[in-house]
Amino acid sequence: MSQQLLPHVSPDDVYNRTLVANVHPADWSNPEPGPRYNLVVVGAGTAGLVAAAAAAGLGARVALIERHLLGGDCLNYGCVPSKGIISAARIAATVRDAGQFGVHVAGGWNADFAAVMERMRRLRAGISRHDAAARFRDLGVDVFFGEARFTGPDTIAVSGSTLRFSKAVIATGARAAAPPIPGLDQVDYLTNESVFSLTELPGRLGIIGAGPIGCELAQSFARFGSQVILVETAHGILPREEPDAAEIVKESLLRDGVRVLCCARSMEVCRRGDRIFLHLESHGTTHQEPVDKLLVATGRAPNVEDLNLEAAGVAYDTKTGVYVDQYLRTTNPRVFAAGDVCSPYKFTHAADFMARIVIRNALFKGRAKVSALVIPWCTYTSPEIAHVGLYPKEAEAKGIAIDSYTQELSGVDRAVLEGEAEGFVRIYTKKGTDRIVGATIVAANAGEMISEVTLAMTHGLGLKKIADSIHPYPTRAEAIRKIGDLYNRSRLTPFVKRLFRTWFAWTR
Repeated sequence: MSQQLLPHVSPDDVYNRTLVANVHPADWSNPEPGPRYNLVVVGAGTAGLVAAAAAAGLGARVALIERHLLGGDCLNYGCVPSKGIISAARIAATVRDAGQFGVHVAGGWNADFAAVMERMRRLRAGISRHDAAARFRDLGVDVFFGEARFTGPDTIAVSGSTLRFSKAVIATGARAAAPPIPGLDQVDYLTNESVFSLTELPGRLGIIGAGPIGCELAQSFARFGSQVILVETAHGILPREEPDAAEIVKESLLRDGVRVLCCARSMEVCRRGDRIFLHLESHGTTHQEPVDKLLVATGRAPNVEDLNLEAAGVAYDTKTGVYVDQYLRTTNPRVFAAGDVCSPYKFTHAADFMARIVIRNALFKGRAKVSALVIPWCTYTSPEIAHVGLYPKEAEAKGIAIDSYTQELSGVDRAVLEGEAEGFVRIYTKKGTDRIVGATIVAANAGEMISEVTLAMTHGLGLKKIADSIHPYPTRAEAIRKIGDLYNRSRLTPFVKRLFRTWFAWTR
């Protein structure tokens, strides 16, 4: 592979050089293709890596193709770098707010943004060894770097070689999508693929899109000291979440100094000198906001171009991606798909479990259904919002009557003692039963807490079982057990109470 085709990750420091040396080595030589592979995996993000490793571990002959960096978005531009800087931002906020605990920082405090980003790059480089090309070669996978193009229903071309397969999986992921805002294409804007290359803190940062990525980074950069303007076309922030849950996070962002301009209309972007200007209308007021950097965080587009899917008989569109059935088969029965390229659930953990379904169905003629997965997710703001299962509006649309049980964190001692009593645990059950159909948690560690509810839903455990399970005191997870208590008390109807009074009167 020629030097000019090698990826460049900015800045050029020892940590990014280590990253690239692991996930796209400069001296890598593609292997000679085997006569026929049991599985060819296109794309080496989470879904692709899980599928390749699992298939090779079972003894299959596997080829893995990646055009850029192994590890995909999660390692290079998503989960890993974002959580690295979010953790630093939380520490900054803890130090800033230490006075409420009677702890005073002598001489004030400041966040060294360059050091924060260097730490993130160092940690990412260390994690990258798990996704390294050499590691997958040692697992028995033939790793090819280059552009993959289907040349028939059972063949793929890459870097001058043709790979024949019995089965293939498309796991090419998705990329940042830019909205059709006038003037946006005339300015240099950031996406998740470039924001983590920053080494200097922007004095003023504009963010378009108040979804999970936009909110997480808005809060983090504000905590480091940026003046952040967060713009959203919908009302409020996190429009997918329940309004009262999103409102708690919005108030937290406002306290951190983020300006939120929602219901944005007539948006335009232009450059004047060294600054980018955002022109928009929000709630009847016209704004002209100068920013030093602009981050676009408005959605994702599936990576389906240039794969020549027509040659393989694989149907797709450029908005939703590759079409798959419940078994993750495409319109070509030899070809499957997994992860962001075919799923509305664009999460690393969803891609992981979809890849496991592909292994069962593609290599062993299994009948595992993607619809059977119970997929939780979390937005890593402070506080976090985590959700699993149905929202009330989705239950209504499906004709499912539900009961709702809410435990405020103000009634959970651990949350009160740690100064994090804003939030709640809310669990939905099928009406008249304890069967859980969904849950939302707003709490400092909501992403950790939601797993208990996910486990219960996956294995059919209801609120009665949760109420019977001892939780250590004091923990935030007690809120989930308290929901079980709420359910039990709901069964204590006036008729049951009369029966109890009669029993106790008789047994005196």
